[in-house]
Amino acid sequence: MRRAVTTAVIVTTLAALTGCATSTAGTTQQPPGARPLVAVTTTILGDVVAELVGDQAEVLTLMPPEADPHSFEISAAEAARLRDAALVVSNGLGLEEGLQHHVDAAAEEGVPTVAAGELIVPLDYADGDARGEPDPHFWTDPTRMIDVVDGLEPVLAATEGIDPAQLAAGADRYRAELEHLDSELAGAFADIPAEHRALVTNHHVFGYLADRYDFRVIGAVIPGGTTLAAPSASDLRELTDAIREAGVATIFADASQPDRLVQVLAEEAGVDVDVVALHTESLSAPGQGAATYLEMMRTNAQLIATGLSP
Repeated sequence: MRRAVTTAVIVTTLAALTGCATSTAGTTQQPPGARPLVAVTTTILGDVVAELVGDQAEVLTLMPPEADPHSFEISAAEAARLRDAALVVSNGLGLEEGLQHHVDAAAEEGVPTVAAGELIVPLDYADGDARGEPDPHFWTDPTRMIDVVDGLEPVLAATEGIDPAQLAAGADRYRAELEHLDSELAGAFADIPAEHRALVTNHHVFGYLADRYDFRVIGAVIPGGTTLAAPSASDLRELTDAIREAGVATIFADASQPDRLVQVLAEEAGVDVDVVALHTESLSAPGQGAATYLEMMRTNAQLIATGLSP
């Protein structure tokens, strides 16, 4: 099933790339000798693409560090650059709520696009307002990021100006790093007792991490997959009761979001609950612990392990 999903997307995107090479219309033609422009919506995917292509392409990451991908929007000038790209890489599972119409517009103008979320077998949200919809936060499972690399490699290799052999070497190196990261995270979580493997976040971001490393998702302050929703009083009461019942010691809030609601929830729970900030949806500026995808995942793993260990 996973291979079938990946193959379908690769065939569609490669067809677009091939057509782009022979068309005289559209905006994806690159000047002779110029590096191809690969536009990427999120900081996490931008970092992964940059690791794969190295200096063979100009990687334009539309979102800055610390951005909330659900609400971020771009300027008219940035939208124009998107339409000039040789390839656009997006999440594609509803994450970029303020950007999707720009990605769609670029695709309509003939720019090849690939959605990373279509290169994996996604999980659905298990509860909350988004129950049954695909969860776009797949990067919290490094093994699914290996699937993303597997799917991106042939699409990038078909982009004019990128050498497939050099790309393959970069992809092999990065796959090895992702495999090592998976082992590191399993080791970091190994000493957390089963009864303490309970996650509460500001919104639902850890479904894949929970599935991969045997955590329970107790709930989220915002009961859905987006930061644009708002919890009701009954939502907060239900989550407070669940926190008390599960004996949750730490609530995790995304560093890009104000933690006022999380702090209020911690106080309402009537127990000694800490609030810890993680970078879950966007990378940080250099020196802040999450400047790359690999660094972000390692930092979060350490904070989760510390926060949930007795």
